[in-house]
Amino acid sequence: MGSFLAGKAVAVTGAGRGIGRAVALAAAAEGARVVVADHGVSVDGAAPSSDVAAAVVKEIQAAGGDAVAVADDVSTMAGGQRVVDAALQAYGRLDGAVCVAGILRERMLFNMTEDEWDSVVATHLKGTFTVFRAASAVMRAQRSGTLIGFTSGNHQGSVSQANYSAAKGGVISLVRSAALGLHKYGVTANAVAPVARTRMSAKVPVELAEIGEPEDVAPLVVYLLSDRAISVTGQVYTVAGPKIAVWAQPRELRAAYAGGEGWTPERIAEFLPGTVGVDPMPLLGPGA
Repeated sequence: MGSFLAGKAVAVTGAGRGIGRAVALAAAAEGARVVVADHGVSVDGAAPSSDVAAAVVKEIQAAGGDAVAVADDVSTMAGGQRVVDAALQAYGRLDGAVCVAGILRERMLFNMTEDEWDSVVATHLKGTFTVFRAASAVMRAQRSGTLIGFTSGNHQGSVSQANYSAAKGGVISLVRSAALGLHKYGVTANAVAPVARTRMSAKVPVELAEIGEPEDVAPLVVYLLSDRAISVTGQVYTVAGPKIAVWAQPRELRAAYAGGEGWTPERIAEFLPGTVGVDPMPLLGPGA
């Protein structure tokens, strides 16, 4: 057992499989006491089972660690609160909340149903909010803590996952808002965009040039949960196998001003292409 997170209590959602499981195991191996939270559903959100979280708790305990299981739906306010309450009841505090839970329901935008939209956004985005909401109240009172949301490179857009991409873009904005709002209380918030072989990535229709395993993602999360990362907040990091990258903060690229006469559609059509212009979408490819 290591000591990088010794004395800390950490909650991880989606911790029954894949990246969430790897994070829970790695945190426990570094001395954290872990709430293993997982609704135990299939990739599309069906067939919940409490066995999934319980199995990871047994793994942690067998290795000499301390963990408790929560099999709840974090897309509800009550579910997110129970994850945090489990940490308080078992360990008396909460030092880190890591929101990995997610599902996929792929469909082209023009065919996507309301349920396919709502369920994915609820699990990824609202499921991060419900845990962040409950955890931030505890951390504000403690004057310390770390929130970690999981996003994706698909926040740039996706051909057949508009629901997933929108949710993941929302997670980034939520993380940045948390970083701004909680900084004065000693609480940090960051996002991780993993590229790893999981049940969800198996559905990606193209071969990814850079991809790793769930275990490759865990060390960065452990670092962000630690006291060594106390000054790191409002960041988005990608982990893809051996690569770690940081995303740029959003900012204006170019600007132009109309002057006294103001803008008309005709003036914009003449002026904008050669001055403000566009910022090409990398995913559209060259010449698109």
